[in-house]
Amino acid sequence: MSDVLYRDPTAPVDARVRDLLARMTLREKAGQLNQRMYGWDAYRRAADGGFELTDALYAETERFAGLGALYGLQRADAWSGVDHTNGPGAEDGAALAGLVQRHVVERSRLGIPALFVEEVPHGHMALDGTVLPVNLAVGATWDPELYERAAAHAAAELRARGGHVALVSALDIARDPRWGRTEECFTEDPYLAARLTEALVRGMQGEPAECFAADRAPVVLKHFAGQGATVGGRNSAESELGLRELHEIHLPAARAGIRAGAAAVMSAYNEVDGLPCSGNRALLTGLLRERWGFDGLVMADGLAVDALARITGDKVSAGALALRAGVDLSLWDEGFTHLEEAVERGLVSEDVLDAAVARVLRLKFRLGLFDQAGTDSAPAHGREVSTALARAAVTLLHNDGGVLPVAAGVSRIAVLGPQSATTAHQLGDYTAPQRPGTGASVLDGLRRLAPPGVGIRHARGCALTGDDLSDIPEAVAAAAACDVAVLVLGGSSARTPGTGFAANGAALTAVSEMTCGEGVDLAGLRLGKAQHALLDAVTATGTPTVVVLIQGRPHAVPEAAERAAALLTAWYPGPWGGEAIAEILLGHVEPLGRLPVSVPRSAAQLPVYYNHKDIEYGGYVDESALPLYSFGHGLSYTSFAYGPPRLSGHTVEVEVTNTGSRSGRTVVQVYLRRLITSVWPRTLELCAFEGIDLAPGERRTVTMTLEEEQLDRADTVEIRVAESARAALTAVPAVLHVGDLRT
Repeated sequence: MSDVLYRDPTAPVDARVRDLLARMTLREKAGQLNQRMYGWDAYRRAADGGFELTDALYAETERFAGLGALYGLQRADAWSGVDHTNGPGAEDGAALAGLVQRHVVERSRLGIPALFVEEVPHGHMALDGTVLPVNLAVGATWDPELYERAAAHAAAELRARGGHVALVSALDIARDPRWGRTEECFTEDPYLAARLTEALVRGMQGEPAECFAADRAPVVLKHFAGQGATVGGRNSAESELGLRELHEIHLPAARAGIRAGAAAVMSAYNEVDGLPCSGNRALLTGLLRERWGFDGLVMADGLAVDALARITGDKVSAGALALRAGVDLSLWDEGFTHLEEAVERGLVSEDVLDAAVARVLRLKFRLGLFDQAGTDSAPAHGREVSTALARAAVTLLHNDGGVLPVAAGVSRIAVLGPQSATTAHQLGDYTAPQRPGTGASVLDGLRRLAPPGVGIRHARGCALTGDDLSDIPEAVAAAAACDVAVLVLGGSSARTPGTGFAANGAALTAVSEMTCGEGVDLAGLRLGKAQHALLDAVTATGTPTVVVLIQGRPHAVPEAAERAAALLTAWYPGPWGGEAIAEILLGHVEPLGRLPVSVPRSAAQLPVYYNHKDIEYGGYVDESALPLYSFGHGLSYTSFAYGPPRLSGHTVEVEVTNTGSRSGRTVVQVYLRRLITSVWPRTLELCAFEGIDLAPGERRTVTMTLEEEQLDRADTVEIRVAESARAALTAVPAVLHVGDLRT
C-alpha cells in the first residue's frame, strides 16, 4: 500500500481523485483538459525500424508538465499520412503506446499518465484493425445482440494496442440522406438508435463497474446533440430544431446510452436554439448533468471550442465559455490552452476547472492507468464478426419472379459494375489502409462460392463517377451472354492521398470516386451518370438483372426498382461484405436486413422519414410523395403471416407463421399511433421489435413489452404490428387505453 493515497490501488477511485487534485498546480490542472496534438505527430519511424518520439511531443508535454490526452496515436488514413510504411501495426502498436506513455509519466511531476483517445467508428481505425460494416449497415441488422458482440471485439483490439478511449458515432439520427455522414448514423428512428446505442455501450464497456476490465474501453458517444438535423444535409450547418423535435427524435439515443453507463459524450458542431453545443450550458449541464444525472466526461468535437470565438470575441473567452457550459476535454483547440489565464482573469472559477479535471482523472483511475504495467494480448482477428454483421445487413428490397436465390440451372453469371471487383469502396469513411489481399469483393465471393461448372464473366462497365461510357459495351456483351447479371453499383467514401482536408479531418475537396463521407454532402441523390447509363444498357439486354447497391446513404435509383429483376442494398458492408453478398445471392443464407431509413425516389421529395407529424400532407403533381421503400422494409426468400396484436397491460403478443418453403428470419415491428394526446402526434412511432427465426410452417407467439415512457402524452393509442412502417399503416390495430394502466 502506498503512503500517497492516489497511488494506492486499493483506495476508492473518488478518494484517489480528491487526493491527486489537491496536489496539482493550476498549470497542471489546465494541462489535463487539453488534447491539442495530432497523435501521428508524436512519433516517427527510427532507422532501426522502431519508433522514436518527436520534438513536437516533447514541447507539448513541457508546456503543461504532462499531457491530459492524446488523440489518434494509432490513426492511419490519407489525412494523417500514416500507412503501412511508417505507422504502427498490430505487432508494434502497443510498444509505441508504451513508449509515449513512459515519456508522459516521466515529464509529469505527479506521474499522471495520458489518455490515448482513438477513432473506433466501425472498428479501431488503425493499421491491421478489424473493419466492421458502417453504422448504417449495423442499423439494417436490427440486431443489438450481434452488434454488442462486435463492439466488444473492437474494444478488445483497441486496448490490446495500448489505446484507452473509443470515439464512436451513435447519436446522430439520419434525417437527410444528402448529408455525407449518413453512413455514421444507425437509422432515422430514435427507438432503433437507442437500442443499438445501448448495445454499443454494453459491448465496449462491459458490465457497469467502478473500473474497466482490461479488454473493455470507455466509449465517447458522438455527437451531442441534433447534428443529424443540419439544414440542407450540409456538414456542420445549423440545426433548426424545436425542443419537442430535439427531445423526441434526437435525444433518446443519448438518454439510452447514458442510462447504459456511457463514460463520455462528444458535444456536436451544430447549434441548438442559437448556441453551439460546445458552449450550450442548458444542454451540457442543465439537461445532461442535472436532469439526466450524467457524471461522465464531455469532450468537444475537433476545434469546436475555438469556433466559439465567433461569439465571444477571442479564444481565451471561448475556452472559458466552453468550460462553464460543461466541456471537460478539448480537441485540437487553442482556447483550452489558456484556461490558466482564464481563471486568473476571473472568466471562469477554479472550482469549475477542478470539477472538469476531476472527471478526467476519474476516467484515468477507472482505466487503471496509474496501476497497470502493460496491455492484454490481442484477440483473434474479427473477420468472423465483421462478416456476420455484413450478412445480417444485406437487405432484399424486391425480388420479381423469384430470380433470387440464383437457380440451380443457371450456368453463366455476369458480374458487372464499378463496385463488383473492389473492396476499397466497401469500407466506408474513417477506415485505415488495408493490406493487399484483405477482404472479398462480390466477384471474389461469387467465384469462390458458385457451384462447380458455373461460369463467371466479369466486366467493370464504368467508374463510380463521371460520364465515360466507353466500357459499357463490354458489360452489355457479358450480360447478353449469361443467364443472370449481377450489377453492383453505388458510392464510395474512400479517402485518397489527393483528397484535400480541413483542420478537423473533414474532406474539403473530394477527388477520384469519393461520393460520401465527412464533408462530402450531395445536393442530389443520383448515382454517377455513367452508372445510370450502365443500368439502362444492362437491363435492356433482357437478361434478368440483380442490382446490388454498395453505398453510404440511400441513393435514389427508382430505375433499379422498375427494371431490375431484384434489388438489394448492402450499405458499406466492410472488407468481407462481398462474400456475404455472394452467400445471399446464391441462397446459402437468407437475406436478413431491414431498412433503417426510408429510401427516397428523388432528393426533391425530402424529407421522407416515416415518423413525421400526423398531418394530411399534400402530394406532388409530378411524382409520388411516398418513399420508394419504407423504413423497416426487407424481404426474405420465404413469407410470413402476422396475426392481430393482443394487449395485456404493457405487453403485446402476436402470432407469426412462416408460410413459405424455406427457413427464414422476420423482424416483428411494433408501432404506436397516438389517438388522444396532449400534443400533436406522429403518424407512427416504433416502440418495440424482435427478430425471430422460423422453420417452414412454424408458428410462434412473440411477446414484447412497452415501456412506460413510450405511453406518455397520450390517453389512447393504437398498437400496430407489421413487417415495415408502410405495412403498419394498414395493419389491424389494437387499441390501448393508457389511463386504464395508470389506475
